[in-house]
Amino acid sequence: MTHFIKSFGWAANGLKAVWIEERNFKIEVAIAILAVVSAAISDFMQWQWILLVLIIAFVLMGEIVNTAVEDICNKIEPNQDPAIGKIKDTMAAYVLVSSIAAAVAGLLLFLS
Repeated sequence: MTHFIKSFGWAANGLKAVWIEERNFKIEVAIAILAVVSAAISDFMQWQWILLVLIIAFVLMGEIVNTAVEDICNKIEPNQDPAIGKIKDTMAAYVLVSSIAAAVAGLLLFLS
């Protein structure tokens, strides 16, 4: 049970690291807060809230994974390397695609 409780602390450390190191994460959190406030003002129905929470989580999780992969790559190869560059670019593309999908889904939610 102690290990289970400690795992929450480790997860909090990870969130703190992403918050401190990643400017885009802060921007995404700010946009998420705006979306939640807008949803509250718009009196979202339960299914809309569920989708909104999933959309927000999708983008934030992508940024967290991107940060982890970048850190691993930097540890493995601190110098410029084409393969590492491709991995980092692919992860950036993952975050970009998830952000675009979230924006489109968010617009559809707010326009419905």
